[in-house]
Amino acid sequence: MNIIFLTMSSFTSLNVHNIYSDLMEEYIANGHRPYIVVPRENKTGEETELVDMGSYSVLKVAVGDMSNVSVIKKGISTILFSNQFYHAINKYLGDKEFGLILYSTPPITLAGTVKKLKKHFRCKTYLMLKDIFPQNAVDLGMFSKSGILYKYFRYIEKMLYKTSDWIGCMSDANVEYVKKHNPQIKEDKIEICPNAIRPQNVKHDQNVEIRKKYGIPENAIVFMYGGNLGKPQGIPFIIECIDKIKDYRDVFLVVCGSGSEYHRLDDFKRKKDIKNWILIQGLPKNEYDLLLSACDVGLIFLDNRFTIPNFPSRVLSYMEQSMPVLACTDTATDIGKIITEGKFGWWCQSNDSDAFAKLCREIVQKKYELSEYGRNGRKFLEEYYHAEIAFKIIQNHF
Repeated sequence: MNIIFLTMSSFTSLNVHNIYSDLMEEYIANGHRPYIVVPRENKTGEETELVDMGSYSVLKVAVGDMSNVSVIKKGISTILFSNQFYHAINKYLGDKEFGLILYSTPPITLAGTVKKLKKHFRCKTYLMLKDIFPQNAVDLGMFSKSGILYKYFRYIEKMLYKTSDWIGCMSDANVEYVKKHNPQIKEDKIEICPNAIRPQNVKHDQNVEIRKKYGIPENAIVFMYGGNLGKPQGIPFIIECIDKIKDYRDVFLVVCGSGSEYHRLDDFKRKKDIKNWILIQGLPKNEYDLLLSACDVGLIFLDNRFTIPNFPSRVLSYMEQSMPVLACTDTATDIGKIITEGKFGWWCQSNDSDAFAKLCREIVQKKYELSEYGRNGRKFLEEYYHAEIAFKIIQNHF
């Protein structure tokens, strides 16, 4: 079966290990051919092209610039790219037959594209719901629920749900939220389709060298957050946590990533001379993985204002490394419940830095049990979050 996968990820090949490329690998392994449609920003100076990669194809669609540009310019590009995607698919793939259109949020503005493609190819559609917009933006104070922006995007969101034959949610909490706030959706089209990867074997044979490279104490328990540093992560709370554990000599914190709020952490780093943490502005994936393998505990941060149940995929990379997880989140998500009941980590609410500091102390005292927590996480990953599971959930409808 030919499938179309629409994504806003910066995609070059399946050699990148993440929830989307690993799912495409599962499709290929099971005899299907994915056609992966990705944006190519104008600033690259390159035109739209279809690239044959052997067992799959990538359609790179020329669109407006959406990264490192003003909010207005990004907004215009986001609105326009839906039609640009459709016209490119129609031009390069219009004569082919497809059995499935697969896509994820963000963004919801793919709704128009999906609706047209569904009619054109007369095939089924599957939404992998990775965030719930526009409510997440309302939660973070980006715009008002009574404003025209919210009403417009809520209309698009409802259209996306209506167009989708099935909606795959990341967890039980996601399923319940969607059902509660969208009673117009038939319940039998909503199901759990978790974030999932193909777990790889990880070596931990360079820990001493890596710690020396970054100035990380050899004998400390090292907590690491890696990923986006934007409003969803609740940067003020992260700063509060760093300040709260500044005198813990046996605890070291690594923050590695980039995003719209990185500068706030950078300012804090320069203004306050706290020795037991470092800030790293992103790394190539191979270097990031090496750094992660030299740490002891993976961190999850979510802004406490969220009323929607997020489920960050970065937890999978911690579990893959057999690392226990400390999650600091809102109470809407069930990721903390999953982590604690699975016995591979700890949870506290992301408005309580005292609880975070207390857990750090508890984890240090349990340092000889960390490997057991890590093994539990790896086992949980292989049992519940393997890409083969997500593939079978989607394909069960065919």
